[in-house]
Amino acid sequence: MSDRAPQPVDRLLPTDEARDLLTLVRDIAQREVAPRAAEEEEAGRFPRELFTLLSESGLLGLPYDSEYGGGDQPYEVYLQVLEELARARLTVALGVSVHTLATYPLAAFGTKEQHAEHLPAMLGGGLLGGYCLSEPSSGSDAASLRTRAVRDGDDWVIDGTKAWITHGGVADFYTVMARTGGEGARGISAFLVPGDAAGISAAAPERKMGMKGSPTAQVHFDGVRVSDARRLGEEGQGFAIALSALDGGRLGIAACAIGVAQAALDEAVGYATERRQFGRPIADFQGLRFMLADMATQIEAGRALYLAAARLRDAGRPFGRQAAMAKLHCTDTAMRVTTDAVQVLGGYGYTADFPAERYMREAKVLQIVEGTNQIQRMVIARHLAGPETR
Repeated sequence: MSDRAPQPVDRLLPTDEARDLLTLVRDIAQREVAPRAAEEEEAGRFPRELFTLLSESGLLGLPYDSEYGGGDQPYEVYLQVLEELARARLTVALGVSVHTLATYPLAAFGTKEQHAEHLPAMLGGGLLGGYCLSEPSSGSDAASLRTRAVRDGDDWVIDGTKAWITHGGVADFYTVMARTGGEGARGISAFLVPGDAAGISAAAPERKMGMKGSPTAQVHFDGVRVSDARRLGEEGQGFAIALSALDGGRLGIAACAIGVAQAALDEAVGYATERRQFGRPIADFQGLRFMLADMATQIEAGRALYLAAARLRDAGRPFGRQAAMAKLHCTDTAMRVTTDAVQVLGGYGYTADFPAERYMREAKVLQIVEGTNQIQRMVIARHLAGPETR
């Protein structure tokens, strides 16, 4: 790893409070998150204590209402917090993003009574969430999910298996999409399920290329009983709730991607200015200088794109197309930039002694999660040309 300290990102923030918040996040990231990242990722260790620290610091509820323990921060600020965390360790930033995603259905579609009962613990009480939409046989085609919830008096009984669940087996609550009616999107409802409910179990975590510190697992629901008071929104509204949540979640992934790309650029610049060949730093060679310039430009473009989408969201305007564009562009940028960072470091970039190879492995998953980049292209094209003809 380069000894050269990375430079702070020059950010245009809306308030003094937001500037203080970002200063706090950078301090936590540099002091508590980054120093342990490589070792814990190699060991596959989930840093639950860091999420406890983030909760105590008010960072697990930033875009939500302060009445229930949230931070009242606009999305453009929350996303830049994610970026700073991802720059230090993707497992932590993606965990915050998934927790925010899992909280959204309750925050946006829950009743006042549900808010009062559940949100304080979710936003600042140390709880960590998981989001259960995908299944072994339904990923991109999420509307074909098979997990079923059957009404039994004042309760619902949930049976089925969810797949690719971040925090599977360690989450304190799961937001679960389950079929309560007929086939298709209109037969799906959303439920808030305690992580310790009887009948929930998790498979062994998936063995992944990267993000080994973040548990991703199948979660099994075997006769899990929840009260109707834990249903979110109306019956049959679950798929619309899921899509609404994913629009914001895709912006979270975009911000995480730019954080990883920024970390890779920091490492590449640090190495290139210190490594000497032919009697001078390799950063003096034009071919490499142009690589660094292209990397930096792609990152700035990605940051501007996700912030533009966030500002639309903050203004209450439609932002689904821009969210898909941001997720697509930022994650493709992360893949390109991290690959180039490995190239800048040469043979050292291919070794685990430097973080560039980890950044490259981590970047790949961001092109897949919360809608593959092929799905993002379909979403964008639908906005431009309308639905596909059958």
